[in-house]
Formats: sequence, structure tokens, C-alpha cells
Amino acid sequence: MKQAKFTKREWSYIFYDWAESCFTVIIGTFIFPSLYGILTDSAGLNPNIADSIFGYVVAGISLTIALLSPILGTISDYRGYKQKFFRFFFLIGIVFTVLLAFYPAVDTRLWWVVLIPYVFATIGYSGTNVFYDSFIVDATSDENMDRVSTTGYAFGYIGGSTIPLILAIVLLTILPNDSNTLNLFGLVVPYTATTGFQITFLMTALWWLLFSLPFHKNVTQVYGIEPEKNPVKKSFQRLFATLKDARKYKKVFLFLVAFFLYIDGVHTIINLAQRFADNALEAVTAQNANEILLPIFLAIQVAAFVFAMIFARLSKRFKTEQLLYVTLGVYAFISLFGVFVTEVWHFWILGMLVATSQGAIQSLSRSYFGKIIPKDKANEFFGLYTVFGRFAAILGPFIVSSVAFLVNAASPNLPGGTMRYGVLALIVLFFVGGFFFHKATKEPSDYLKKD
Repeated sequence: MKQAKFTKREWSYIFYDWAESCFTVIIGTFIFPSLYGILTDSAGLNPNIADSIFGYVVAGISLTIALLSPILGTISDYRGYKQKFFRFFFLIGIVFTVLLAFYPAVDTRLWWVVLIPYVFATIGYSGTNVFYDSFIVDATSDENMDRVSTTGYAFGYIGGSTIPLILAIVLLTILPNDSNTLNLFGLVVPYTATTGFQITFLMTALWWLLFSLPFHKNVTQVYGIEPEKNPVKKSFQRLFATLKDARKYKKVFLFLVAFFLYIDGVHTIINLAQRFADNALEAVTAQNANEILLPIFLAIQVAAFVFAMIFARLSKRFKTEQLLYVTLGVYAFISLFGVFVTEVWHFWILGMLVATSQGAIQSLSRSYFGKIIPKDKANEFFGLYTVFGRFAAILGPFIVSSVAFLVNAASPNLPGGTMRYGVLALIVLFFVGGFFFHKATKEPSDYLKKD
């Protein structure tokens, strides 16, 4: 059976993944963590301590979003509110991504200053995703939700991730030279690695801004409730009523528990990938990290695109539940395999394993959740969805950072880095998350008919 073409609204929703994925790959996953490593190394900070600090910062950002999400999600269930909140966080993200380009690169004692715009830019980015995820119920139908969600992730990988990462590789590894200058058609201008990082961050803000325009123009809120007096107070009342009436939505809440557990490991592996490589691979130093790791990360994005498209096709033949079980199994193996990563070629294998399921587990979770919730409470429930995801993103980095810190304290000269032992602990989250997901799939969803 031939699949129907995407509508203009669906394409606009998909294309926002192309826009925002630039931030994910440059700021969230690869380039900023690389800069952080260079700055902390130049300042003489112990690498294991630096990695623990970074993990705690990531956890703090996630805590902030987790606390805001249910409140914002419930308020934005009122018609017309969702886009306003989306644009507010979008503006914060763009502004502080631009400010990130002006980090102090001269005085190594100020290495920590770079974390300030990073924190606010990431809060802005994460805030937009609270509402972007919930917009999926407005942008498409239940029947097409898996396909739209997985295709969005696929386009994010091949466009928003891959192209900016290629440009970053050129800016950070090819253009810098011993003369610290760049010849542009006969015009000699100063150019250093610092310049490369600054241009990369500015490019990220511009990419995110320009390619998000179709989404701003074409995707509007369809489901919601009519505005009323005292919206903040009423929103809190509705939120508490939903939590109190959890038995009515048992399928939803069991899934949220499962999601909380397994997405913990997924986000941790994504957010700490760069720091894990620096910590675990003896061949990687702060000076050569970009040359060794960026080609691997680029290959991961291309492979992730291929597998996201494969899962988009498979979603028409297999149940969403079946595909999620597969991705959970892959991630459980990843957390186990990570303990044995010591060589660059090991990291290649680990990266390809991540690529098979990284986009699928996130996109299928989003679309599965969108199917099992009442549509007129989409923002409220997606606010809770984000809370569970963000609190998980607190727990994961905290576990990895704490285990790494304790292992380093017990055996400071242990070969192979200490972060690997924290990654191993994540396997429990995938198994227990899978157990609760199985329980969720067995629950009926009669409330959808009633609502």
C-alpha cells in the first residue's frame, strides 16, 4: 500500500527537527563539550573532576526544566498559549547561543564562565522541546504519528546534525594552522581554534533561527481548552486533578514510569558521549580530540539518519511496542559494552550501536505517548512527559558523575578512565524500564473513548 504524502503542516513539523538538531549536535553533544575539555585542561583541572562537574551542570539544567514543564504544559493547554511559550523559550535559546560565541578564551582561570551562556541556551532549547513535542498532536493524525515522528528525527540527523557537524569539522580541524591566519581571496585575517569555535556557535544560532521559520508559520495549536479567568490557578488545579486521578490514566502513568527509567540512560549516553570518549580513550587528548572524534560523530549522524528512516518504514509493519522493545535491548547492550571501550575502534562500534536506536527510541516514545493521551490535554500530559524525561536526565548524569567520582577517589590511577563504571550502572534502568513498559502495554485505554 502506497503511503500518503506528508501535508504542509506535517512537513513543517518535521523540518523543525532539521532546525533544532544543529543545537543538539553542536552545543549539547559534541562541540561545546570539546571546548569545555580544552578550557578545563588548560586550567589544569583534573579530567575526572571536570567531567563530574559537567555532569552535575547537565543535571541542574534538567532539574530546572523538570520543575517548569508541568506548570507551563498545563497553562499552555489554553488555546493560543502554546505558541507564545514556544516562542519565548526559542528566543532565550537563540540569544544565549549567540552569547556563547563570546566566551573568555584568554584567561584560563575563567574557564567556568563559558558555562553561564551554555546553561541559559540549553534551558531555552529544552523549553522549546516541551511544546514542540506536544505540537505533534496538532500537526498530524494518530495513524501517521509514528511516521511523522521518526521522519522528523531522521531529517534532524541528516540535515540539522550532519551538515553543521561537517562545517564544524572544517572550522575546527582544517582551517586552523600554525600561522594563526586565514587567507580569504588575498585578504589575510586572524584565525585560530578560538575563532573556529566562535563561528561554529554563531552558525548554530543562525541555522536554528532560519530553518525554524516554516514551523512558526504553519504549525498552530488545534487541540486545547478555552481561556478562562485565573488561568494560572486553574492550571494548577487541573494538573493536580490529573495527578490525583492517575488510576483513570493508568496506561499513561505506567508508560511515564518506564519512560523515566529508560530515557534516563538514553539522554545520559547522548549528553556525555564527548566526555566519555575523552575519559575512556587513551589516544584522545584535549588537543587532538576534534581530529579523532568528530569524524566518528559525523558517521554516527549519517548512520542514525539511515536507521531512523528504517524504523519509519518498520512502523507501518510492526507495532510501536515491538519496535521499542528492540531499541531497549540495544541500549542495554550499549551500557554493557561501554565498560570495555579502550581503543578508538571500540568507540566506532559503540557509536554505530547508538546510531541504530538513538532516534528510534525517542521518536517512537513520543508518538506512542501521543496516541495514548487525551488530545485536549496534550500539553498537560506532554508537560508531564517532559518532567519524567528531564528528571531522568538529572538522575543519569548524577549516577555516572557520582560513580566516576567515587571510583576516582578509591583508585585515582585506575587505567581506562572512571566514567565507564557509571555507564555500566545504566543497564539496570533499561531492564526495569522495559518491565514497566510491558505493564503499560497491557493496560486498556478506555478513557480515550470517554474523553
